[in-house]
Amino acid sequence: MTIRLLIADDHRMLREGLSRSMSEQGFDVVGEARDGAEAVSLASSLRPEVILMDVTMPELDGVEACKAIRSDFSEIAIVMLTMHADQEVLTSAIRAGASGYLVKDCSTEEIAEAVRMAARGDTALSPQLAASMLDEVRRLDQPAPETERVVTRREEEVLQLIADGCSTPEVAEQLYISQKTVKNHLASIYQKLDARDRTQAVLRAVRMGIVSLD
Repeated sequence: MTIRLLIADDHRMLREGLSRSMSEQGFDVVGEARDGAEAVSLASSLRPEVILMDVTMPELDGVEACKAIRSDFSEIAIVMLTMHADQEVLTSAIRAGASGYLVKDCSTEEIAEAVRMAARGDTALSPQLAASMLDEVRRLDQPAPETERVVTRREEEVLQLIADGCSTPEVAEQLYISQKTVKNHLASIYQKLDARDRTQAVLRAVRMGIVSLD
């Protein structure tokens, strides 16, 4: 099934270039937004499956637009695009509910794969942002004590593979279990770590010493 994609960027040339590239990659580009406010409006009217969202835009920036969209339409996945691997932006995007985080010097193929991962509920991080994510985790206040490590050994294995960037099918293949079992483990992990998605679960698991980011 073709993935319905909305592109939001205030630079017309980049926006139109992304639209052409993503169409060539097989996506159904249903619309283009010039700023965050228009992205929120088009998300409501067009109901894309995934939004490629620039961070820095007028009217409403990408993070605030992501927060507004995810609040009303939690089924829409959002992949953020940023010029730099900025820790504060990454943290804000995670809290806003974004599903992917890419720097703009990545390839068309990397963007396309991030959109596909977001559409199936996985999280994509470019290497630069993965490094920033680790730095952010290291400086978080109030690290969780050892006694809060409540996940099972199998759940730790699932979490570590997710932290390594594996998708659900890849986790299932490496652990020799079904994708349904992986999803059941993830649901249990979210509940135990009080996390809403994979990215937040990994962040909290790293804080607690359950998994590591290489």
